[in-house]
Amino acid sequence: MFTQAQQESVKALETPFYYYDMALLAETLDRAKAAADKRNFHVHYALKANLNDRVLALIQSKGYGADCVSGNEVQKSIDTGFSPSQITFAGVGKSDKEIILALQQGIFAFNVESIQEMEIINELAAGLGVRANVSLRINPNVDAHTHHYITTGLDDNKFGVPTSELERAASVIRQASHVDLIGLHFHIGSQITDLNVFKSLCVKVNEWKNWFEERGTAIKVLNVGGGLGVDYQHPDENAIPDFEAYFDIFDRFLERSAQQEVHFELGRALVAQCGSLVSKVLYTKSGIKKNFLILDAGMTELMRPALYQAYHKIERVDANTSAEEKLYDVVGPICESSDCFGKEVPLPASERGDLVAIRTAGAYGEVMASRYNLRDEIRYVFSDQF
Repeated sequence: MFTQAQQESVKALETPFYYYDMALLAETLDRAKAAADKRNFHVHYALKANLNDRVLALIQSKGYGADCVSGNEVQKSIDTGFSPSQITFAGVGKSDKEIILALQQGIFAFNVESIQEMEIINELAAGLGVRANVSLRINPNVDAHTHHYITTGLDDNKFGVPTSELERAASVIRQASHVDLIGLHFHIGSQITDLNVFKSLCVKVNEWKNWFEERGTAIKVLNVGGGLGVDYQHPDENAIPDFEAYFDIFDRFLERSAQQEVHFELGRALVAQCGSLVSKVLYTKSGIKKNFLILDAGMTELMRPALYQAYHKIERVDANTSAEEKLYDVVGPICESSDCFGKEVPLPASERGDLVAIRTAGAYGEVMASRYNLRDEIRYVFSDQF
């Protein structure tokens, strides 16, 4: 990950910190944009994946839109230079304050997740004397075959309008004087690596698009969400997802007219591989059955392993390749037994002061960091600083 010269510089930095490979990020963004542009697809970056200012600035400079799930994310995207005409606002619990902010900014569309939310947006838009573009989020009951915490498209998930309520939703939309239905929105989950899942999604999108059109409602936008996964096992061999194959699925299986736009909301696939969490070994500890590496980074810096039991590749930054390999439970300093990055991890024999990198941490890493245990705020550095 680091050259020999860079390793000397890294050793002088205070750990833990996030390291961002800006060249890899730029190449990932360019490849995704090229694959989308050739099919006239629109891509909004999901800010919830990573809100680092330099990361956002680079994404905005490449011509991406923004996908937001809070009023503060809407404001952050505008402050970073994203055009309001390219901002979507999703989420099941938008507050009145957040809705008003987005209405005042004239964003592209609200992704509406309930009939009551539709009614509130209409009421608030009327109070401001404006009209709101909305896309109705439909729960398509497609299993993403991923962790149950990040599956969002099943009937028992909290997201979207159940299909049983669509008749009523259509009636409410027709009566809403300050809401314009411009599209349908779908998002079935995250970290999806089986592209056949997206074929199933296309079938459902086609069905519901036709359902609305048969009832006289024109659909301009088909927003199919995101969810494309990354390779946590092999971050160097598969540093950039196969965007061509991903977008090709929708190009081949999504039925749309020449006038209809197709929108995506990608987060993890764009930023995950560019980020690594770099930490130092504070202590080594041997039990009867276990060897422990105790790091100065913990679940406060990277929550995913504790929250999702997620795998991240762990490697020594400055390893002696001839050193004996041992199995370690790699843990953090937080006073929780769940503060563990990996069990039985094969690593070169390690000692206090050695550097460790936890890979594929550019998505849902820094952005989920906390100050639990009154920890220091997380630090970050960029590849072009060396």
